[in-house]
Amino acid sequence: MNHIVEICTDTFKSVENAANAGATRIELCSALDLGGLTPSISFAKLVLAKNAIKVNVLIRPRPGNFVYSDDEFSIICEDIKAFKELGVNGIVCGILTKNGDIDVAKTKLLVDLSKPLEFTFHRAFDNCKDGFKAINDVISTGATRVLTSGFEKNVGEGMENIIKLHKNYGHLIKIMPGGGIDKQNAQIFLENGIDEIHLSAGVLEVETNYTNIKLGSMGHQKSDNKYGYKYSDIEIIKGIVNLKSTTK
Repeated sequence: MNHIVEICTDTFKSVENAANAGATRIELCSALDLGGLTPSISFAKLVLAKNAIKVNVLIRPRPGNFVYSDDEFSIICEDIKAFKELGVNGIVCGILTKNGDIDVAKTKLLVDLSKPLEFTFHRAFDNCKDGFKAINDVISTGATRVLTSGFEKNVGEGMENIIKLHKNYGHLIKIMPGGGIDKQNAQIFLENGIDEIHLSAGVLEVETNYTNIKLGSMGHQKSDNKYGYKYSDIEIIKGIVNLKSTTK
């Protein structure tokens, strides 16, 4: 079974690493340390100009919950239009109601606005109060796939739910596990017929540039009193890309 590997990227270096490692697709975003936000148009333009890899773009106007005001919804719509005009492969988004359900009406508007592009409902799905009601709601919007950790903190803890979602609903919508993916759990997903895998493959790269530590991290990550930033690692990606499954 050939499988799809999608790498979540928020830097140009990570995009290049994903492409060079043989990933199928990227999810382009900014601020992964905040769970991912909408990337800049110029970032997307450069990625499309210099890489042949398929690009799905995250549309998330701010960190925090997935319940949006009318103005925020307008921003989301305009961003979808702008990235669609650039020629990206797909849109990644999702909207919830205040009571923890999928906002079917607004999400369907976004799916329709995105057509004919793919539409991935992101991990807002995992924040729903009733996950198995949520999957039916997402399906009703016409979304192409749903990204999920199985309603748990990571795919290891949510594995049983992810496999159950695939077995019960995989013929209606693509189920793509993401959140804590490694070679071991990815192999289990492949053996269960799940053929799309999502990860960032992030590894901390310590900076050699001068950093004034009095200013704080400025978004850097810290390890052993050294500052750096996580980039998608080529070898980790290759390890997932090269996995084999006996599933026919």
